[in-house]
Amino acid sequence: MRKKLIAGNWKMNNTPSQGVALINEIKDTANNAVCDVVVCTPYICLPAACEAAKGSKIAVSAENMHFEDKGAFTGEISADMLKEVGVTYTVIGHSERRQYFAETDTTVNLKTVKALANDILPIVCVGESLDQRENGITFDFISMQVKLALKGVSAEDAKKVVIAYEPIWAIGTGMTATDEQANEVCLFIRETVKSLYGADVSDTMRILYGGSMNAKNAAGLLAQSDIDGGLIGGASLKAADFCTIINAANA
Repeated sequence: MRKKLIAGNWKMNNTPSQGVALINEIKDTANNAVCDVVVCTPYICLPAACEAAKGSKIAVSAENMHFEDKGAFTGEISADMLKEVGVTYTVIGHSERRQYFAETDTTVNLKTVKALANDILPIVCVGESLDQRENGITFDFISMQVKLALKGVSAEDAKKVVIAYEPIWAIGTGMTATDEQANEVCLFIRETVKSLYGADVSDTMRILYGGSMNAKNAAGLLAQSDIDGGLIGGASLKAADFCTIINAANA
């Protein structure tokens, strides 16, 4: 059985003090959870979030990470910087990074390899646009993204990778894939991983759904055979909603 993972992606929300307050509100629920709980915070919130999460079952993730160790990359953050603060996960290749900040499949791969080399667990995001879905190329596109993201990653390291399926058409739009649609793509991702590494890896890898999962639809999505958790956006900013989703993952 794969242990479910609920990750809250705050995006560009919460000051450090607001982040600490939110962590304190969800801490009891997280500590009693069977699933893993992660908060993905803006860079400036990471030190305070790591301190607030100490002694709890909450892990802290960055929302991005550069693929070089150091250098003239103004505004970027390295794996060493994240590790020293206490970060254990990083989101890689979120659709908003791809759309607004020129993230490519090549940089996603470089960041994935770098994170694994530094014992930081990557949450690698893949997902199609509405136009791609309507034109029947969802599976071709997702397959390409998964294969390019995992290029050069060993089978043993691939087991540590978390893949988040986040259909771009369902992020921040209020639209959500049906339970069956979401599970169909997550199963396809698992089959793609199986074709690369075999069943041992594909059966171990956790695959999340990241398309507007919320307190109302989480139970149905999380009950699906191949959805191992959620990468939660807006609902992760509301303690009560996020706790509801955590509890749904425990069911």
